[in-house]
Amino acid sequence: MSDWGLLPDAVIARITQREWSNSVNLRGRLSGTRPFPIRISLKAPTAAQASQDIEHFRHFVLSWKNFSYPYLLQWQQKKYHRLGEQQVPVALQLASMSQLIELLGPKAEARKQHWDKLMRPVLNIDTCLSQVLLKHLAVVEEMTPDDTALLAQLIPQLEQGQGQGNYLRALPVQGVDTKFVESYQTLVADLLDSLHDGAVKEQGGLLEWLDCCEIPSGWLQVRPLCSHSQKQLAGLPLLQIDTRTLQQYPLPAVRILVVENKQSGYALPELDDTIAIFGGGRNTSWMQGQWLAHKSIAYWGDMDSWGLAMLSEARSWQPHVRALMMDEVTLLQHKIRMINEKESYKPLPEHLNEAEQQLFLRLREGHYGKTRLEQERLTSDYVSQQLRQWHQATSKSNGIDPASF
Repeated sequence: MSDWGLLPDAVIARITQREWSNSVNLRGRLSGTRPFPIRISLKAPTAAQASQDIEHFRHFVLSWKNFSYPYLLQWQQKKYHRLGEQQVPVALQLASMSQLIELLGPKAEARKQHWDKLMRPVLNIDTCLSQVLLKHLAVVEEMTPDDTALLAQLIPQLEQGQGQGNYLRALPVQGVDTKFVESYQTLVADLLDSLHDGAVKEQGGLLEWLDCCEIPSGWLQVRPLCSHSQKQLAGLPLLQIDTRTLQQYPLPAVRILVVENKQSGYALPELDDTIAIFGGGRNTSWMQGQWLAHKSIAYWGDMDSWGLAMLSEARSWQPHVRALMMDEVTLLQHKIRMINEKESYKPLPEHLNEAEQQLFLRLREGHYGKTRLEQERLTSDYVSQQLRQWHQATSKSNGIDPASF
């Protein structure tokens, strides 16, 4: 196959891949941020190339002479030693979206008509919304005409502060289900932002503009480890609380024990004036809560690079967090139960003390033969002993353990 003289089928395939199947480029062409024209070089041959393969040269020229859209082509007069003066196609140029669609044929035209049908109800509100619809073209294309009609019915009903502090699903709208609002939340936000001169983004997003609460997420298990704390929590032995609520509402215990994994949280012994929060895994963002600054906090997680990284992140929110059973002594006592991480955390966490940083590096480098000791593999008697020692230490200091970090 020659590396010169592109034929029509190859050029159309290249344009299809670059400009029609590539969603980013297509949106750019439709919106004008990637302006026309599109110019594709046909790699017209030099005199030497044409002489070496005269048959391909003739096929190249003839193919473009018979091309269905001659007005898209650019030709040049060239002189060849063996062939004399020749009119040679040098480029195909598309000046507009209509020319691109025409070149690509009936399927492209059908797709364009589908866009028009879907977008028409929303554009009837305001033609300025076309840019928003093009930005979300992949989402719009997955919608049905009934969906976009519903979207057009919804948008004029939404007003700033309409939620009055309730959840989005409780929004008072007529003829539109609130699951629809939630499903297309990003698109709805951008449409409203365009209609209201950027006010939605200025307020921080759709929920803030509507005055709606976020749906709870990042659920963690909360378990009082003594009867006194349990009584303070309405007598409930186990609760599930979302991240945002935990940030805002203090728990009624002097000591907070943070445990990475759920199963380990269920195996904890009784500890006076202590509440365990567990099962959050990599979710430590709830620890931003200001009330935690006045608590004695311990963190117990897996002994691997990710577990130590999460310990570091917990300390980034609450610097006085004390690590439990995340040290070399514990590891060596249970070394036989170690396994390997699938993939290690790479950067050295910045909120570890010197011994923890050394342990992190040794684990990541395979110094102990394997790289991970799961917290569930520690013996029950050892766990109970270590937790009671922490409890006694914090009892003496009557609050935040000064030796915690």
